[in-house]
Amino acid sequence: MRAGLYARVSTHDQQTLGMQVDAMIAYIKDRGWTVTKPIKDIGSGVKERGGRELLLKAAHRREVDVIVVWRLDRWGRSVADLMTTLRELTALGVGFVSLTEALDLTTPTGRAMAGMLAIFAEFEREILGERVKAGIAQARKEGRPHGRPRTAWLKCDEVNRLKVDGVSHSEIARRLGIGRTSVRRILAVG
Repeated sequence: MRAGLYARVSTHDQQTLGMQVDAMIAYIKDRGWTVTKPIKDIGSGVKERGGRELLLKAAHRREVDVIVVWRLDRWGRSVADLMTTLRELTALGVGFVSLTEALDLTTPTGRAMAGMLAIFAEFEREILGERVKAGIAQARKEGRPHGRPRTAWLKCDEVNRLKVDGVSHSEIARRLGIGRTSVRRILAVG
């Protein structure tokens, strides 16, 4: 089987990259597989995972038969994201192995574990939704504002003054650092 390996570290934790790669290569060789796509991502945050996207594209092109990761948190941004990508890989017929958690979706037991993870992902989504609704209800009850702060409205006088001076909506938005939609809303109120 052709294996893609995915190692990721944050910029603060770079000393484990070599350890992750070595362990995954040893596992892949023990299984008699071949490493065809070794991917390493370095960066903190959820948006800096370009290598992961490359590996997913390789899976879509049928360039790998299995993806091996050091830990689930190295691959998934959240439980929901993890389950989405695992479903995607399963639909493509691509296996998935996480060494630390001993999760191997190339086996029946591993696929059963993935089903349990899906249940927890759904539970996590429902709990999060309930917490958000409860927080909004509590804020309304206490008369506190909720949601994003209305920062554009702080510039209401400036927006009206610039409009009177004949400045376009786009130029007002650019000068004040707010969106054109916010400019239109402010001017609609008067």
